[in-house]
Amino acid sequence: MSGGREAPWSSVIKALETWRQGLEDPSVTTVAEQYSRDPWAVLASTIVSLRTKDEVTLAVSARLLEKAKSPAELSALGEADLARLIYPAGFYRTKAASLKKIAAILLDHYNGKVPSDMDELLALPGVGRKTANLVLIEAFDLPGICVDVHVHRICNRAGWVQTKNPEETETALREGLPQKYWKRINALLVLYGQQICRPVSPYCSRCVIAPYCGRHGVEKSR
Repeated sequence: MSGGREAPWSSVIKALETWRQGLEDPSVTTVAEQYSRDPWAVLASTIVSLRTKDEVTLAVSARLLEKAKSPAELSALGEADLARLIYPAGFYRTKAASLKKIAAILLDHYNGKVPSDMDELLALPGVGRKTANLVLIEAFDLPGICVDVHVHRICNRAGWVQTKNPEETETALREGLPQKYWKRINALLVLYGQQICRPVSPYCSRCVIAPYCGRHGVEKSR
């Protein structure tokens, strides 16, 4: 896997699943469940979530989807009003512009529906591989590996991959991670990265996957 050592994935996933019992899901997963896996709700909340804390994403997504339950309803909003609606999400003005463009494209080319194809999703403004994979997973229950900064950092820190960016990490995981774990890896490692395997001074003393981690690049830990 791009120079990484073979990970004992069944043991890693089992340890992480046990650790996360009782914890809340990441924001987009929560929104997906609240809105019955509606693709528009998932796509809109994923756009909102980029570089935004979970608690803000949840509050903003609820406010947004109350006013814009569909691309048609969002398209009827002015861009300035939309920006105010999704504040204080990070880069809210840029996201408002992207959401307006996305809504127009969905109405013009997809009869107001969110496509379930990776390439078509990637062609939408503001949608990268992380967002596209999350929509495929959460809205359409299709195979995908959503790699954000947490997944990228933890997989490299553990030594399961040796990659330079999330895109390379996704490619490496597609080669080495059994497909039955693809959908779950993001939810597990996002929470773990937020609470235990932090970017600086991770809580290695509390780590449930320490036996499988090479601690690459860890200079200080707790």
